[in-house]
Amino acid sequence: MSSSATVNSTELQESMSCSRAPRLIDVRTPGEFETVHIPGAYNVPLDLLREHRDEIVEHLDQDIVLICRSGQRAAQADETLRRAGLTNVHVLEGGMTAWENKGFAVKRGTERWDLERQVRLVAGLIVAVSVLVGAFVPGVQWVAFAIGAGLTVAALTNTCAMGMMLARLPYNRGASCDAQTIVAQLVGPAGKSASVW
Repeated sequence: MSSSATVNSTELQESMSCSRAPRLIDVRTPGEFETVHIPGAYNVPLDLLREHRDEIVEHLDQDIVLICRSGQRAAQADETLRRAGLTNVHVLEGGMTAWENKGFAVKRGTERWDLERQVRLVAGLIVAVSVLVGAFVPGVQWVAFAIGAGLTVAALTNTCAMGMMLARLPYNRGASCDAQTIVAQLVGPAGKSASVW
């Protein structure tokens, strides 16, 4: 594999059969992770990774591949970990979408909507309701404007405040979504490994 910050699905699949396989960190919400994930991946939601970065970084001493749905949240996690001094970090190009499109193994659980779909639903509903109510209540259309402006900022900055808020809802949280549990999993069975790349 290349020394760049990304790895494609085929390269990752090949590296997973090595004795020095990378550690897979899935930064999606626990709900998304429970729906479908790569076998052997650890779920470390992006907001928890940011909040407990230094504590988590202590246990990431081997090559790491960051995974999300499309690669955007993984890229944000990559930036967070690199700022903490890690250089052994890669992002799965295209995320779970690319992995599944290649037909590689996944573990499936209860079906839930992914976070990006939830953002589209909530933003669309707010805009539609604001426009309808605005026909009767002057000024309400500014709510639709604010959502549109927020989505524009989200695209320009590659962040999403609405997505971060939705990620905290019980629907998107699992029973083991706390820093202590996550660190315990990271310390557990993987152990130290030499570089794959």
